[in-house]
Amino acid sequence: MSTLKSIFSWLGRFLERARTVMLNLGTAFVLIFLTIIIIGAFTASGPDAKDPSGRVLILDPQGIVVDEEVFSDDFLASITNDESDQIQTRDLIELIQNIAADDEIPAVLIDFSGTGFAGPTTALNIAKELKALKDSGKRVIAFGDRMTTSSYLMASQASEIWIHPVGSISIAGLGGMRQYNKELYENLKINFNNYSQGDFKSAVEGNTRTNMSENDRLQRTAILEPIWNEYKSLMSESRGITAEEIQYFADNYIGFFGEAAMMNIEFATSKNIINGTKSFPEFRQYMIENFGEDEDADTTTYKYISYQEYADQLEKDLEEDSENEIAVITAEGVIMEGEIAPGVAGANGIVKQIRKAHENENTKAIVFRVNSPGGSIIASEMMRDELFAAKRKGLKVVVSMGDYAASGGVYISTPADYIFAEPTTITGSIGVAIALPTLENAMDYIGVNFDGVVTSKYAGWDPLQKIDDDLDKIFESWGAGAYDRFITFVSDSRSQPYEDIKSIAGGRVWIGSAAQELGLVDELGDIDDAINYAVQMADLEDYQVEYYGQELSPEEIIIKELLDSFDVSIKEPEVLTALSGLSKLYSEYTDLKQPKALIACENCLVDID
Repeated sequence: MSTLKSIFSWLGRFLERARTVMLNLGTAFVLIFLTIIIIGAFTASGPDAKDPSGRVLILDPQGIVVDEEVFSDDFLASITNDESDQIQTRDLIELIQNIAADDEIPAVLIDFSGTGFAGPTTALNIAKELKALKDSGKRVIAFGDRMTTSSYLMASQASEIWIHPVGSISIAGLGGMRQYNKELYENLKINFNNYSQGDFKSAVEGNTRTNMSENDRLQRTAILEPIWNEYKSLMSESRGITAEEIQYFADNYIGFFGEAAMMNIEFATSKNIINGTKSFPEFRQYMIENFGEDEDADTTTYKYISYQEYADQLEKDLEEDSENEIAVITAEGVIMEGEIAPGVAGANGIVKQIRKAHENENTKAIVFRVNSPGGSIIASEMMRDELFAAKRKGLKVVVSMGDYAASGGVYISTPADYIFAEPTTITGSIGVAIALPTLENAMDYIGVNFDGVVTSKYAGWDPLQKIDDDLDKIFESWGAGAYDRFITFVSDSRSQPYEDIKSIAGGRVWIGSAAQELGLVDELGDIDDAINYAVQMADLEDYQVEYYGQELSPEEIIIKELLDSFDVSIKEPEVLTALSGLSKLYSEYTDLKQPKALIACENCLVDID
């Protein structure tokens, strides 16, 4: 007994010491973090603001362009990850429009090689703003050492394009290859039981087939070709060449290695895809000759101002002071339960925003911006329920579809009084994806048997065991019921007969212009069109727009403002990135034990380099 008592006594002392060490480590981390911010704030503070008059504005956004900036639950991890930089589409567009209207800025130097886009429609919209910038009479110059499809789309809107002599330029186009793992799973003795609903619902066919189905090929061709044609049209029109020449370049001059594609540069120059090449010193001298040397700079360079410095000096337009508010709420990313995070339209967080909007007596209408390929049914239902709660109070709901509003993105749009989509929005995919892997063959092969006592037929069942005929019927009924509910929601929302919606459902993906012809959306237009329509529906003479973003704590706001103001960057240690990857892998494994019916369109996402 005394021995046992000693063990517990030792264990208690150990736990107490461990708790003290963990508290000290946590306190030390916070102090180190705040010290870095304070030091960075002092060391990063520079001279007085530059006068932008007569200076070339350098527009080189670093990060991904999204509808609404969000952060993960782990705020510190979110802001210390270099990949988390986000640029709100409306902020970038407003900046470009301000530059176009500023007669004091003689030219703009653009480089979008470090910019990603939430989807192809976002990229096209930014390219069109750059085109308008050039059309305003502003001289727009593009320069870089590598250009890919998306960065060249932006560069092609410039007055002139220069690239480094051993740089890389390639236009890879859109789309990509997908793995088909049926034979792999057969070799591993894993069965994939597919209960997906809809002949075009291809989300799980990578696990159930050895090649692409004809239906999937048909629908992907139908969405990729119009978007690609729009890309080629913008590129070729601005450069004064034909779309066929862009296509020939994409087909015959690849850029897999990222640099030194000399043949690419020679062909691109000969066909006016670019103006030519300049080394970094040559380009610097070119800019000095055109715009003058900056006498105040520490080194020899031309007169320039960064877009961040310029944006900091812009006077914010004061919105009309009105008690009538149009609430703009964004669902961006995969629809899941929980809080909002980068790439995740967290239902709990979005529901809070919707509720906050309809509980505000000044809210007169809601614009619901949907940029999602879908996801969880229950999470979609949560958002849908809260939108109907708003409608019961007499508020109008207008949906604005962005890059993607497919599957669950359609589901959460069904409460809308009116739906806008952009011509290249990817929508539809009205179907249900359910696929459940079972390992009975693998268990049999390695000699594992199951036995036990249960009080109901399937109390002891899990995916390590076989799906019998009765359970197979249950899963099939489960998927069919979810599909029927989905079609019914769309049918009611669009005031179309159930059979008519079913005939265009089937999990098929449609592009925005086709969706309008089918009656899945009411009108083609962007988010500004949706806001203006909401104003009309609410019959308002004056209003202001209220964007409902993610709410941060006062402490988080202070840290973010410090980091933004003084441009302090704290990189995430590689070990944390590795642990994050392991965590995701574990989550994928646990999902095998928790089968879910999803309204998702994983393969409607368009790959652009």
